[in-house]
Amino acid sequence: MKYQGSPTFTHQQEDRIGVLITNLGTPDAPTPKALHRYLKEFLWDPRVVEVPRLIWWFALNGVILRIRPRRSAKAYAGVFTEEGSPLLVHTRNQSAALQALLAEQGHGNVVVDFAMRYGNPSIPSVLEAMFNKGVRKLLVLPLYPQYSGSTAASTFDAIAKDFTTRRWIPDLRFVSHYHDYAPFIAAAAQRIREHWETHGRADKLLFSYHGVPMRYLHNGDPYHCECHKTSRLIAEALGLGKDEYITTFQSRFGREEWLKPYTDATLKAFPAQGVKSVQVFCPGFSADCLETIEEIGEENKHYFEEAGGERYEYITALNDRPDHIAALASLVHANLQGWQVQPVPERDALARDLGATR
Repeated sequence: MKYQGSPTFTHQQEDRIGVLITNLGTPDAPTPKALHRYLKEFLWDPRVVEVPRLIWWFALNGVILRIRPRRSAKAYAGVFTEEGSPLLVHTRNQSAALQALLAEQGHGNVVVDFAMRYGNPSIPSVLEAMFNKGVRKLLVLPLYPQYSGSTAASTFDAIAKDFTTRRWIPDLRFVSHYHDYAPFIAAAAQRIREHWETHGRADKLLFSYHGVPMRYLHNGDPYHCECHKTSRLIAEALGLGKDEYITTFQSRFGREEWLKPYTDATLKAFPAQGVKSVQVFCPGFSADCLETIEEIGEENKHYFEEAGGERYEYITALNDRPDHIAALASLVHANLQGWQVQPVPERDALARDLGATR
């Protein structure tokens, strides 16, 4: 194997600390072709779909990728902006805001960038750019507050796979979850308070999280438990009783049982139970995307109102709100403890002596 080296590398380059934030991903355009490419990468990940590869290959290529790209393209077309998909725009803004805040806090030499697990900007391309800037210590922060093998672990897999091709591997730290991190909980609670101040409260506050198959829980994935803890901590910060909020799970597909209760089924049942107004917040989504804007903001609103609900409000994600960025900066600080950037190290003098002065 030929290991990668940077064409711009120099032994006189100063070492730097890098912070890479990541999110799930997005197609490059709201077209069937772009969705086919994106979904093929996403759904072929064995962390996402834990089905024997041969069986899944036939299902994915023979059925799903023949049908789903066109349907998904139509949904994405409804949320894309001139700048791109909402998830791309928000994650880019989060990266820029985090870079600016760290600089204000005296960490101007820290390089902050962002990548998508699936699609672009890809993890390998962004890592290459960061290493070209001298990053030799790398903190990876996937923007998934609750850990799941299908999200945080998949991101680690991609980082590790990239490293197998590199000549120089950086020191690495990886934030696997922050579901109960106090500044994050405070930012989420404040977002809901602000909504209440403008719109008042509803009969019920519903916390909706992305679903995973039930067997993941039985096989040891802590995601279900961490979602419930996040909900409980936010509810406690808001002073809510147990009967004033509920945790549900959205976005399931296939025939097997997923984590319950299901968001759509819960909303359809609410009006008959006397819940005529509901507000929905998604603490597992660090930024608004198709699953929050279209699925929660529109599709599930329709279910609730069709069943007799009278008032439905989606409370937007934290995105690049200052308190959210401050929480992320605090999390970065906590995980960079003990790391320092060094001036041009002694190895440079030795390299010069050997004539390696590229």
